[in-house]
Amino acid sequence: MAKILDGAALAKDVRAEVAAGVLEMHQKHQVTPGLAAVLVGDDPASAIYVRNKGRACDEVRMFSETFRMPSTSTQSEIVDLISRLNHDQRFHGILVQLPLPKQINEEATIDTVSPAKDVDGIHPFNLGKLVQGSPIFIPGTPAGVQQILLRSGYNPSAKHVVICGRSNIVGKPLATLLMQRREGSNATVTICHTRTKNLAEITRQADILVAAMGQPGAITADMVREGAVVIDVGINRVSDASRKQGYRLVGDVDFEAVVEKVEAITPVPGGVGPMTIAMLLVNTLTAARISILGH
Repeated sequence: MAKILDGAALAKDVRAEVAAGVLEMHQKHQVTPGLAAVLVGDDPASAIYVRNKGRACDEVRMFSETFRMPSTSTQSEIVDLISRLNHDQRFHGILVQLPLPKQINEEATIDTVSPAKDVDGIHPFNLGKLVQGSPIFIPGTPAGVQQILLRSGYNPSAKHVVICGRSNIVGKPLATLLMQRREGSNATVTICHTRTKNLAEITRQADILVAAMGQPGAITADMVREGAVVIDVGINRVSDASRKQGYRLVGDVDFEAVVEKVEAITPVPGGVGPMTIAMLLVNTLTAARISILGH
């Protein structure tokens, strides 16, 4: 039976480290790090994510505020709000919860966030710094995946990491992060996606397999080799009449089958998700430090 990589427990450790940093900022500089969350529309999953991030901020004594905009908001209204937040000194970080309604241009909206407050790490400036090898803010999920591996004793250095998924918020930045010539990286990285031929042949080569495809149960037992480490980034709702809410959350990995074969695996929920939020707090603390100390 595989070792279960408990992201919730690891995230608790990270939050404790952040809380100590927040206290130090307050005592030394009389500054409380602040996070502004922009939530457009009424997507239930997005509302839950933002609420969880707010609770995490409360736990570490950060200041946070959620700015809710109706689903009928225009591009200019969203841009105006972000522009105001860019100049609001209460907030060191700005989070724009994705996805946005169809009439809103996501790329243009993200570009509006000041790079100095882009604690999601997805502004072109910050992605460029990551590619360059001198990141300021690493996107939360890739940073969380890396920390799960390092804190669980699975340093990716010299390992073959196969990432299934090429999104701008997970697949691409994670590949870039893990291939860096720096401590905690130095992996050989392969990216697979929906157009990859003979996917199972490639995934079976992985020492560390990361599933970020957005398809429930996409990674089956025959697609992983014995003794691999599996990180499941996916979070999908599937119908389940036995549950009060009528659904349950599952990852992109067929957990019940794969857990019997691999050395270690993250659960869903309770794996990557809590670490993503914890790393957002790390970035917000970093943003506050840079605003005060310049580094």
